[in-house]
Amino acid sequence: MCAEHRMNRTLSTDTVAVPEQPRSGPRSPAEVRQAVRRALEGRFRDSDTADDEDAVSDALLVASELTTNAIRHGGGLTDFQVTLAGCEVLLSVSDRSEQLPLVVRGVDESGDLRVGGHGWPIVCRLARDVVVSDLRTGGKRITAVVPLSSS
Repeated sequence: MCAEHRMNRTLSTDTVAVPEQPRSGPRSPAEVRQAVRRALEGRFRDSDTADDEDAVSDALLVASELTTNAIRHGGGLTDFQVTLAGCEVLLSVSDRSEQLPLVVRGVDESGDLRVGGHGWPIVCRLARDVVVSDLRTGGKRITAVVPLSSS
């Protein structure tokens, strides 16, 4: 898991059923990135805060990786939320799987480089905190906290 980050697995108090597909939310990594950009644009309009461009790119990459993992390994994206909290953005992605994310070795059994397996380490490296919550209706929610400035 994220050895250098605090990793919690909690039981969500959320009692709302997880829909089969997001009804009005993003359904792909590209749509998730657009949602994050829109949230950050609102932050720029509503304050004098100038976020670090690299930090914004980090938030977009984390959102994209979490979404891709939910689609490829978690049985599909069931919910996405982006929340701005001070100088941080909380990115929450829910999927149908209860299985925790795994770090996969970069090489296979024969010593050849493995394709893929980089998403979770990227999330762990760029997020200040990662929390995995079990959903009462099944599946899990992963919330990553990404700082928006280097200061």
